Amino acid sequence: MDTLKQELKLLIINTLELEDITPDDIDDHAPLFVEGLGLDSIDALELGQALKKKYNIKPDANSEQNKQHFASLHNLALYVQQQQ
Repeated sequence: MDTLKQELKLLIINTLELEDITPDDIDDHAPLFVEGLGLDSIDALELGQALKKKYNIKPDANSEQNKQHFASLHNLALYVQQQQ
């Protein structure tokens, strides 16, 4: 799971072009949106596309569970792991 988390951190940084952020700056349990990493809804769309491309999974845009899946890096790693 640590390898997956590292991959996801790099995916987030590269996809969203977060130039001043390193993988070590991303806390596994901190929120990805608003406070924490500070991502927004546009970032969510881009991240969803990157997940589809890299892991062949497509989050359902209308799913209420997306908030839980994208709440933190840890939750996102669990979601990706479950989908594979």
